[in-house]
Amino acid sequence: MSRSEPHTPAHLKLSSSDVHIWHASLDRSAACVQKLEQILSKDEQTRAARFHFQRDRRRFAVGRGILRAILGGYLNVEPDQVEFCYGAHGKPYLAGNLDDSALRFNLAHSHELVVYAFACGRDIGVDLEYIRPIPNFERISANFFSARENAALNSLPAEQRQEAFFNCWTRKEAYIKALGDGLAHPLDQFDVSLIPGEPVRLLSVEQAPEEVSRWRFQAFTPTPGYAAAVVVEGHDWQPQFWQWPNE
Repeated sequence: MSRSEPHTPAHLKLSSSDVHIWHASLDRSAACVQKLEQILSKDEQTRAARFHFQRDRRRFAVGRGILRAILGGYLNVEPDQVEFCYGAHGKPYLAGNLDDSALRFNLAHSHELVVYAFACGRDIGVDLEYIRPIPNFERISANFFSARENAALNSLPAEQRQEAFFNCWTRKEAYIKALGDGLAHPLDQFDVSLIPGEPVRLLSVEQAPEEVSRWRFQAFTPTPGYAAAVVVEGHDWQPQFWQWPNE
């Protein structure tokens, strides 16, 4: 990670060569949660209320509230004035006149952390995973990863395989989120690098070889204990990393 700021920058601006990546804790005080809930739309408040566990309601409300606050900073509008629309597979976009800004964004959350990625005029996807033991991860990889990825995973020493699994999973998820396809896109029809220490990249896409040159991948560690990846259209961009303040 190239840099991390402990507070919101005074002026949030994105050039066409910028990619801003934020992370924030979802574990917030009751007062902070209540404040963030107040800027949610009626639809978001309804969605939050549907969660059975209070923990999940809190995580959703905090994640969406902070997203609104950050977007409001980029767009120079009040957070509760941000409007969303959704793609066929659930990817959020700015709605109405706000879409004229060309601001593109994506988010992911896992356990008690959320990450956001923002770009101007570029499709973007981000994924995050809390690193924890998964006893059957090799069975999951056999079902969802490509033959090439499984061969690379199985070639590694046992002590590196869990890290490689999370490398692969976050990179694949970030890519299909950048496409806007969600899990409707077969995960075994494209290959990503996964071996620890090797360059992070898209290796091949079945029936679409031009995709390899269209996207740039970057792995990052927003905080210890998590794996994350961002995928952005084009190669002429530089990441900047920010942290939403803890309260």
